[in-house]
Amino acid sequence: MTKSKTLTGGALLFEVLQEHGVQHVFGYPGGAIMPIYDALYDSDVKHFLCRHEQGAAFSAVGYARAAGTVGVCLATSGPGATNLITGLADALADSIPVVAITGQVPTAAMGSDAFQEIDIFGLSLACTKHSFQVTDINELEKVLHQAFEIALEGRHGPVLVDIPKDVQLAEVTQRLDKLSHLKNKVKLPLADISKALDLLTHAKQPILYVGGGVGMANAVEEVRDFAEKTGMPSVSTLKGLGAINPDNENHLGMLGMHGTKTANLAVQESDLLVVVGARFDDRVTGKLDEFAPNAKVIHFDIDTAEINKRRDADAAILGDLKGNLPLLTTELDIADWQQKLQQMNTDFAWRYDHPGDNIFAPAVLKTVSDLMPSNTCVTTDVGQHQMWAAQHMTFDDPSNFLTSGGMGTMGFGLPAAIGAQISRPHDTVIAVSGDGSIMMNVQELATIKRYQIPVKVVLIDNAKLGMVRQWQDLFFDGRLSETDLSDNPDFVMLARAFEIKSQLITKKSEVKAAIEEMLDHDGPYLLQVKIDAAENVWPLVPPNTANDKMMEGV
Repeated sequence: MTKSKTLTGGALLFEVLQEHGVQHVFGYPGGAIMPIYDALYDSDVKHFLCRHEQGAAFSAVGYARAAGTVGVCLATSGPGATNLITGLADALADSIPVVAITGQVPTAAMGSDAFQEIDIFGLSLACTKHSFQVTDINELEKVLHQAFEIALEGRHGPVLVDIPKDVQLAEVTQRLDKLSHLKNKVKLPLADISKALDLLTHAKQPILYVGGGVGMANAVEEVRDFAEKTGMPSVSTLKGLGAINPDNENHLGMLGMHGTKTANLAVQESDLLVVVGARFDDRVTGKLDEFAPNAKVIHFDIDTAEINKRRDADAAILGDLKGNLPLLTTELDIADWQQKLQQMNTDFAWRYDHPGDNIFAPAVLKTVSDLMPSNTCVTTDVGQHQMWAAQHMTFDDPSNFLTSGGMGTMGFGLPAAIGAQISRPHDTVIAVSGDGSIMMNVQELATIKRYQIPVKVVLIDNAKLGMVRQWQDLFFDGRLSETDLSDNPDFVMLARAFEIKSQLITKKSEVKAAIEEMLDHDGPYLLQVKIDAAENVWPLVPPNTANDKMMEGV
């Protein structure tokens, strides 16, 4: 079915967005993007006015990750566009499909240092999968379709489209062809499946190493089926959490710098790693040349650049994980290995019998996890609370745990939760944040207020930049430099200023009732949880150290 009509560039943008099923966008208007915002006035696309362009970018990321679709954000030229950069870099590092639309000064003014002119096309090249600048109205529709296709093709990622103001105003008669469904056009050669099967059937101590690519490939069902039928013990990266059924008795939890003791010891003892959608990140491997020293590697990935990048693969299987992994499903004779690791899981289980009246953050997050409804989406910021959430909460799908993995961006959690809640209005969304991180994008409480978005915020407050303080204590002789945040605002009063219900708790006896009140509340809620500033995240693999030499305390 085709149709044709005359539209301005701004109106054409929203026609194409709707062609791609976009219902919601996040943004902030300004001078060079006013024609697009004028067209928005007549559009059926719902716009959420964030209070900073970085908040808009992270909301788009949260929307994309929670819903498994493309997130869209808008910003004007100059500072509006540069404020998107961190969000785009975050999306690139975590392979998230985002389309960012930026206004630009008119083409006649470009290169003249015009008001709010910046070369966002050039600036964005290092933090996007692809960038466009459209200087001809006749190219706009094609470019916009390409932006969506590139964002979703192969390894997902962000795409930026910069549109000068005169192109937004120009009119064009365009044939708007109804799109066929986007298809993954990446066709990559298969490695020798028989070689991988040979490695697998001869392995005595194999480990399934699950990364964030599993969720991005929509291959959770296939990976769970593989884990169940092979009985292979599994470990997850930070972004891979939720891919394995949390009730699987052979799942060992997260590996790496703050991974579980069982996961790290098991990987070090393994003789085969079956790596699915993971990239041997340095936070996972510790000292790379001592990582899983006796293990062969079967590596599944969509991106050829990841194969042999940090660890050589003995068998590389490129392409669609969803179709390829079942080719390796077979029964394994590994009962002794399973039994050993299950016993280690029992022996090294987390303990929550923290002494004294102070609140123990891991116990708080365990309680939240136990009480939250099924299919709850949890976002985090970055720091100690992020690692405690990864260690002590369980998730039934990767789309239910949104955290900044590759970039490690403080300020991610609150706006990402807004995006997640918009995309999944019937699910509970909880942002776990720290007192350092939340101040990075605290202005988005105004977005929550404006749209009455029922996000719950669990604020773990130690009045410190906790993770930096922990490293200064451990590795810089306790010389605490610029990590004190004892002059934080009154967070309860701050939330109330945005008409958000809030509560402060300081004793462990208050924890369960406070969490129940938060979860039972219909609207947004902020629960401030005061913890001891000296608490550390354990275990910890020190820098340039093998994962089996982890620290478990001081």
